[in-house]
Amino acid sequence: MNDAASTEVSNSPVGRSLRVAVLDDYQRVALEYGDWERLGPDLDVTVFDRNLDREEGKVALAPYDVLCLMRERMALPSGLIEALPNLRLVIFTGVRTRSIDFAALAERGIIACHTGGGEMQPATAELTWGLILSAMRHLPSEMAGMRDSGWQTTVGTVLEGRTLGLLGLGKLGQRVATIGAAFGMQRIAWSPNLTAERAEAAGVTLVDKDRLFATSDVLTLHMVLSPATQHLVGAFELGLMRPEALLVNTSRGPLIDENALIETLRAGRIRGAALDVYDQEPLPADHPLRSLGNAYLTPHLGYVTEGSYRLFFRDVVSVIAAWRAGAPINVASVA
Repeated sequence: MNDAASTEVSNSPVGRSLRVAVLDDYQRVALEYGDWERLGPDLDVTVFDRNLDREEGKVALAPYDVLCLMRERMALPSGLIEALPNLRLVIFTGVRTRSIDFAALAERGIIACHTGGGEMQPATAELTWGLILSAMRHLPSEMAGMRDSGWQTTVGTVLEGRTLGLLGLGKLGQRVATIGAAFGMQRIAWSPNLTAERAEAAGVTLVDKDRLFATSDVLTLHMVLSPATQHLVGAFELGLMRPEALLVNTSRGPLIDENALIETLRAGRIRGAALDVYDQEPLPADHPLRSLGNAYLTPHLGYVTEGSYRLFFRDVVSVIAAWRAGAPINVASVA
């Protein structure tokens, strides 16, 4: 793990300022994208540009009144909350998160607020297709070959006429399905609550779960993670897939049994897996997925766009301003 890095902006001439910690700003854009001056001179903003583990967080975050979390990069469990004596406000970007112990915050009277959702749906749908095209046309290896003076080492596969399978057909799944139609793909879908009428309205055919895995050339996941959906894709489902099929996950890592997937990829039983999300994030440097040639990996970039980030940090500033004025906005529901 790299050494801790942070950037601090302090405008408070005298007295105790409001201390704000912005966590996991990997790209170091929080100070640029947020209108922090709007909050006045009595504000100290510290930006942490890497992930802190729980024990580091207990020490590094103890002085702060406000924590600003980027999506689910850093968890805020009860043990960490209890170790932060000055904490009064938590803000998380996006409209929902599973990484915060809201009950522990409520016990201490700490308010939790969220930002808007940004452009996450179109951004994630576009990244999904970026991964699909990269895998089907072997773009990572061909690009690396060009930089290494190489020329044409792979044979690609077209998408037209092939079958796109969607595990989940909510708003994001429907966006991905619409793009699949533009590529001339057949589109099928399954989820526990999907009806034939809803599928037909999206231009998709409802099939049962086994058929979805057995007949899809590209199978992409768009489900909310819950106890019911964890490891929804396991060894049995992977065993149903065609040898030439591609599995794509830009939703949540634990939807897939990671050990079963690694075994499947090592054995070459499917074409590959294109992944943007993982059980543990950041993905450890020595993780087995990093060494597999049929694993196409990106570092959870689905929502990482300029538009989303500018909205996130605009809203973070607005939430702090409203809270300081005694009229909190975007208060998170704990239900």
